[in-house]
Amino acid sequence: MSTIFSKIASGEIPSYKVAGDECCYAFLDINPIAKGHTLVIPRKEVDYLFDLDEKTLSNLWLFAQKTAKAIQAAVPCVRVGVAVLGLEVPHAHIHLIPLNSEADVDFKKPKLELTPSEFDAIAKAIGEKWGKV
Repeated sequence: MSTIFSKIASGEIPSYKVAGDECCYAFLDINPIAKGHTLVIPRKEVDYLFDLDEKTLSNLWLFAQKTAKAIQAAVPCVRVGVAVLGLEVPHAHIHLIPLNSEADVDFKKPKLELTPSEFDAIAKAIGEKWGKV
């Protein structure tokens, strides 16, 4: 079985890539609740975050930390929030969401509708900062 996230990380399905290494991959959420809303996944296909082996889990959180710092440097926000829901796709993932208030982490609010060029610009900006964090 190959999840949609595995297909995104392998390049089978296009994404707005922020960063990637041998363990993890970060890309913009295509249904964002804020500009810069990024998903961080392990390349290892495991459904539940806390079922990951210790090394992968540790690498994932360190990768997410670097990604969050890049988001904060690239997207105007007070800080970057973290959400782990894990119900929508059977592949462990972390949501990183630029925040200006706690109300910004509301998955029930209407999703932003961004153009491909807006997504490209945001992914590029975060990716450039990622390499400098």
